[in-house]
Amino acid sequence: MVWVRSSTSDSRFVPSEVPERPVAIVLGAGLRADGTPTTLLARRLDIAAGLYHSERVHALLVSGDNSHDAYNETDAMRAYLVAAGVPEAKVVGDHAGFSTWESCARAREIFGVEAATVVTQAFHLPRAVALCRAAGIDTVGAADASWEARPTATAYGHLREFPAALKAALDAWLRPDPTFLGPRETGVDEALAAPRD
Repeated sequence: MVWVRSSTSDSRFVPSEVPERPVAIVLGAGLRADGTPTTLLARRLDIAAGLYHSERVHALLVSGDNSHDAYNETDAMRAYLVAAGVPEAKVVGDHAGFSTWESCARAREIFGVEAATVVTQAFHLPRAVALCRAAGIDTVGAADASWEARPTATAYGHLREFPAALKAALDAWLRPDPTFLGPRETGVDEALAAPRD
């Protein structure tokens, strides 16, 4: 916990103050039974859409779990952002973001992301920024303060960060390969080159 918090203290921002980066990486946070984003995930996506509309980022990489046909977190995230006015060409999906480390590692290794804003809840942000940096991405973070919207889930999230920080330290040190690797994908490059409107 000391490592993830101290090493990222100068790189965590409220959305209105986050510096410009080419890409926002939005980390998954679950779907409802009807296939729509949970409250916490929707709040992350709202922040990402706001960063795009304010031109603080220029493309969005949504990273989530699509491990079986009935659960497609990534497509639900893309649909939400498009409904929020982000052009479809500006949203890229990573269907194998099974953990924070895998999302960060795949963003760098598969999608070629070199600089990004990672978007998540405040309790998760120090770990997310630290892991994306360990993966080789120049990373800042935009936080959702979720206490008012989901106090119980937020409290659980804070508690969960203690054991998760140990795993994060191991991931940053050992740098394990993601579950799925593959050839370089050009989706982020194409999204950055696409017109904003």
